[in-house]
Amino acid sequence: MEFLTEFPSLGRSDLSAIRRAVDGAFREFTRTWGETIEAFFNPLLRFLVWFEDVLLATPWPLIIIILCALAWAGSRSWKITLGTAICFVVIGIFGMWEDTMSTLAIISVATLLCIVVGIPVGVLMARYDRAQSIITPILDVMQTIPSFVYLIPVVMLLGIGKVPGLLAVCIYALPPIVRLTNLGIRLVDKQVMEAAEAFGASYKEKLFGVQIPLALPNIFAGVNQTIMMALSMVVIASMIGVQGLGVPVLRAISNQYLALGLMNGLAIVALAIIFDRVSQTYGKRLQAYRESGHD
Repeated sequence: MEFLTEFPSLGRSDLSAIRRAVDGAFREFTRTWGETIEAFFNPLLRFLVWFEDVLLATPWPLIIIILCALAWAGSRSWKITLGTAICFVVIGIFGMWEDTMSTLAIISVATLLCIVVGIPVGVLMARYDRAQSIITPILDVMQTIPSFVYLIPVVMLLGIGKVPGLLAVCIYALPPIVRLTNLGIRLVDKQVMEAAEAFGASYKEKLFGVQIPLALPNIFAGVNQTIMMALSMVVIASMIGVQGLGVPVLRAISNQYLALGLMNGLAIVALAIIFDRVSQTYGKRLQAYRESGHD
C-alpha cells in the first residue's frame, strides 16, 4: 500500500491492465507458434523415448555391467565400482528399477544437452568480454528464479510431458557448465598462450589444442555440478509428467507414505553419489595427468 501511495500513477487498475496485456500476448504467441515449437522439439522427444525404452528393455545384469564398466573407466576405483553394483542391485530388489531407468534416461539426455549447449557458450564468454557481460545476468536469473516460475511458460507452450520436464531440468542445470567452462579457459596460463602464438597457432588451434585441454578439469567440475542439479530437479519435473523416481516421491508427499518416499529418495541420493564420485575422481585424475606434463 505504501508503494501505491508513493507512486499513485501505478494503481491497481493499471497493474491489472499490464498483467492482462502480458497474459494476452503470451496466449497469442502460444496459439501462433505453439505447434511450430512442438515440432522443433519432436526429434528430442523421440530420442528421449527411444533411449528410455532401450534402458527398460535391456536385461538388468547387462545394465549393471555397463554401469560398472563406466564407473571403473571414470574412477579407476574398485570401491566405487562395487558400490555402483550394490546400489543398482538394491534398487532392483526394492522394485525401483523401472523408475530408476526412466530417471537415468532423462538425466543422461539433459546432461548431454547441457554439455552440447554449455561448452560453446562458455567458450564464447571466454573469448568476448561483451558476451560475458550479457550472458552472466541471464545465468544469474536461471540459477535464482524459482523453478515453478519458469515451469509456467514451458507448460503453456508445450503442455505436460517429457520435453517440458527435460527443458525445465536443462534450464536449472545449464549455468554451472557454462560458468566453469568460461572460468577454465580464462585461467589458462598466459605464458602458455603466448608460446602457442609464437609458434603461429591459429585461434582454432589454440582453442582445441591448448585452452580446452588445459581447462578440462574445470569443465568436468561443471559437468559434475550440472548432473547434481539435474538430479535435484527430478521430483519437480515429475509434477509435469516426467516419469521416474520423482513420481513415487510426489505420491508419498501427497499421501504421507513415509517408506515409499524414503526408499525412492534414497535411490535418488544413490544415483547422485555415484555420479558425483565418478565425475569428481575422473576430474582429479585428469588434473593430475595435466600437472604431470603429459600433454
